[in-house]
Parts: sequence; structure tokens; C-alpha cells
Amino acid sequence: MPAGLLQQRVHLASRSPRRRELLAQIGIAFDTISFRSSPREDAAVDETPLPGEDPRHYVERLARSKAAHGCELVRRRRLLPQPVLAADTTLELAGELIGKPADADDACRILQRLSGRSHRVLTAVAVAWEGRIELAVSDSEVRFRLLDDGEIRRYVASGEPLDKAGAYGIQGRAGMFVEYLAGSYSGVMGLPLCETAQLLKRCGCLP
Repeated sequence: MPAGLLQQRVHLASRSPRRRELLAQIGIAFDTISFRSSPREDAAVDETPLPGEDPRHYVERLARSKAAHGCELVRRRRLLPQPVLAADTTLELAGELIGKPADADDACRILQRLSGRSHRVLTAVAVAWEGRIELAVSDSEVRFRLLDDGEIRRYVASGEPLDKAGAYGIQGRAGMFVEYLAGSYSGVMGLPLCETAQLLKRCGCLP
């Protein structure tokens, strides 16, 4: 990488391989912070929606919580002080939040509901640095073509949807389900690169 292109590394508070790939795509040097347990099991980043919670508020709250928890882990583990980047993605279908499927049967049910319909994908990105948290949200519309039960079962059997919000990964086999997208492709993947780069600029991580 040319000298002066990158000013500072970041800590990535995420287990997602997609987010690692996307950061690398735009030349961001990062170190991954590993949480001791999954977000579903860690009270500090509990992904359970609040009663009646708005989808945008939900992803903003989770991204902030993950960034703040990442900062606490940096302090507790005496890691190198660097900005902490975190993100959270959820789907909204007819006013209902749809997160990661609980199991294969749940993944099938989610995909059956998405079939032939439009849904929103919201991803919030948070960067914590020097006592403040900067936040941005990507809001995209995705429409699936009609899916038959056989292809849903085959897709779920691949294992791909089981760790993804909305039970699909647009960058994987589910790309063939998408007939319309308005918004950020990388945001649907889990890290909107335009918004992320702007946040990192404001925190001095990009020139």
C-alpha cells in the first residue's frame, strides 16, 4: 500500500467474515476483537429487540453497544488503542424485525415469507474513538422473486443462511433470488462501504 494512504489501523468488533472481506476490499488495516461468546449469549451485546422497537433504532442501538463493548475489551485486554468499528444488520418485512434464523426450520420459514416480496435491509455502522461514537445507517430495499419449496430447502441445506440476518447472503447462492435491489449492495452484505469510509475519515483513519 502506498505510504500515507492509511493513517491508522482499526479494531473490528465482529465475527463476520463478510465484514473482514469488505474492509480488506477498501484497504483498511484491522485487528479483529473476538468476543468470548456469540452476541446471542453475551448480555453486553444482547440482540433481542426491545418491545415495539423500530428497526432503525434497533440496528443503531446494537451497533453502538457492540462498539462500546469492543472499547471495553480493548481496555480490559490491554490491546493497542485504536478506533473500534462495529456493525449490525437486520431485515424489516411488513413492520417486523427479522434477524438470524434459530435453526434450519426457522430459515425455511423466513425464506418462504421473503419469497416474491420486498423487504428492507438496515445496517448500522459505529466507530468508537477518543470517547465518542460516530454512527451511520444504510437502508436498502431488496425484492426476491418467487421461490419454490425445493430451492428453499436446498439453499438451507447448504448451511449458508444459518448465521445471516434474514436467512440469506446476497453475496452467495442467494444472489440468484434477488430480482431487485435499491441501495447498498455491501450494506446488504453487512457493511456499507460508502458510509464506513466516511466514518473512518471523520475519525482520522483515512486521509
